Amino acid sequence: MSQENVELVKRLLDAFNAKDLDRFTGLTTPDFEWSPSMVAIEGEVFVGRAGIEAYFGRMTDGWDSFRVEDGVLRDLGSRVLWSGRLEGRGRISGAPVSAPLDILYELRDGKISSMRSFLDHDDALKAAGLEE
Repeated sequence: MSQENVELVKRLLDAFNAKDLDRFTGLTTPDFEWSPSMVAIEGEVFVGRAGIEAYFGRMTDGWDSFRVEDGVLRDLGSRVLWSGRLEGRGRISGAPVSAPLDILYELRDGKISSMRSFLDHDDALKAAGLEE
């Protein structure tokens, strides 16, 4: 089952990069929770399809381009840890952004039930129970 989970996360990442809201939502549970890397500052967790729509809308409003790249996936059974980079260009400033990013995915019943993003790799490893 866990290799299927890795493949599911790959499909979700592809949907994110394609900005395909319907495909992205189709891979998630109805109660899906998305905790972005800045949740401590933004104070918001995005829930369900409405949350996914809101998050995609904010990314589109703030960025000319955004995508995740160069990722490595770690199979953790019912969880998958992706480590890579967020690449983008600000809509107003035009400034390029390239930042390390880790995302911990939780899976349930063949769908993704949550994703938590981290700007600090060590924090992601701790959250995944993989402290090095």
